[in-house]
Amino acid sequence: MKMQNTYHQPSKLVVSKPINPSIKSNFHIPCHFFDFLPDMSFVLSCDFEILHSNLSAAHFFGKPADEILHSNFIDVIPKALQSKFTDAFQRAFKNVEYLSIETIFLSSIGIETPVQLFISPFSNNHTQPSNCFVFARDISKQKEKELDLVRFANVAEYTVNPLEITDVDGKIIYVNPAFERSSGYSREELIGKNPNIFSSHKHSKSFWKNMWNSIAQGKVWIGEVQNRKKSGQLFYTELLVSPIVDGNGKLVGYFGIHRDKTEEKKLEQQLIHAQKMESIGLLAAGLAHEVGNPLTSISSLVQVIQRTSVDEFTNQKLELIKSQTNRISRIIRDLVNFSRRSTYELQSTEINKILKSAIEIARVSKKAKGIKIEERYSDKVPQLFLVPDQVQQVFINILINAIDAMCVDASLGKYFKTPAVINVQSKFENGSVNVLIQDNGVGISEDSLPRLFDPFFTTKKIGEGTGLGLWVSYNIVKSFQGEILVESEEGEGTTFILKFPINSDSK
Repeated sequence: MKMQNTYHQPSKLVVSKPINPSIKSNFHIPCHFFDFLPDMSFVLSCDFEILHSNLSAAHFFGKPADEILHSNFIDVIPKALQSKFTDAFQRAFKNVEYLSIETIFLSSIGIETPVQLFISPFSNNHTQPSNCFVFARDISKQKEKELDLVRFANVAEYTVNPLEITDVDGKIIYVNPAFERSSGYSREELIGKNPNIFSSHKHSKSFWKNMWNSIAQGKVWIGEVQNRKKSGQLFYTELLVSPIVDGNGKLVGYFGIHRDKTEEKKLEQQLIHAQKMESIGLLAAGLAHEVGNPLTSISSLVQVIQRTSVDEFTNQKLELIKSQTNRISRIIRDLVNFSRRSTYELQSTEINKILKSAIEIARVSKKAKGIKIEERYSDKVPQLFLVPDQVQQVFINILINAIDAMCVDASLGKYFKTPAVINVQSKFENGSVNVLIQDNGVGISEDSLPRLFDPFFTTKKIGEGTGLGLWVSYNIVKSFQGEILVESEEGEGTTFILKFPINSDSK
């Protein structure tokens, strides 16, 4: 029967010094059973002499088996690894135990082949072992696969893109560190869970059904999704989901890679908002002219009639008209003020000082009597070049909104939560001065958050607000290259975070 070679490339056995063949061994091979084995097999004496080798070994080293006999087995192992083999070999003899180690076989031209050695000492007469079976298995392909796996693992672990792998049922079996950072969940919290744990409930059932239908058919699916972090914060990603198939073409799981688009979405929304503000500015300029002049005439006529009328009923109605015209005038004035560039001069401004004065003004409000305002100021906050009056207006607008959100009935001292508390804090971090104003009021609904800084949008009752306060505040902060962030949950209160960047003239 002809033995088939299972190895890629024959190599030459390196023999530095043959063992004297005149030394007779008491080991005899009764048959060529080992020639049927696909792995290389050797019988060694206790001093590493090769007493027998099979056809697989002959094919591997590219020479007849009888030329391998009586050579020193140590010589086929690189010098740097010889001590590892001899230690294992001697331990196997001493303890009469089966051992397995990985090493390298060296060819005459320097080609190294990784092999797995299985060392098994034995004796012919049931005494202390005098010989040893050594089986060698070429593991070069296995090592190549392991290296590929290591490379893939490194790519997966260190890429900035969040990655996830699920089984065929959609249960998560792997996430990389970027996925943990992006979602806010730890790996332990995600393994075994369905990806719908991140659902923001913004996508319809048909949206997800189409995705599953596509990947179940072996197709790659790409789409933009809105998910929710563990903290509840929304984040946007472009998601690519690809089926994973084994060597037989059987579906074994799904591979998903995310590209974070949260910042991109944020910039897109800012651009849309800026364009909206520009349009409103143009509208305001025209509105001030077309509405302002007739309104002035109406106001003048009301005042003339009030001076000449003695009828109480008429005067009451005229006073109502006057108050409403004044309200329209204020709205137009606010629109005009923020439809054009500010003419105020920048001044060196102490944010802490401005914040304290805004709090004192807010405390005067009747609604604020039962509210505790806790203040924390960082002494590391530098002075900024701003317009103090405008910044104070921003702080007052947000504080008044916080008070309104907490007050149920000021006359009865009823508040949404007891104690009613507003936390105000200033700090310096990441190159900007940050001011946090946090209340424990009614909070803002998820639907209202995106419209919060739109002009004329308000969650207050009719007549209690114009819907311009936050719009005005937004434009003031943006004029200083700052930003306003809002974190809120309905029924859990609201936090406004105002960020003022440090400019070159700041002290």
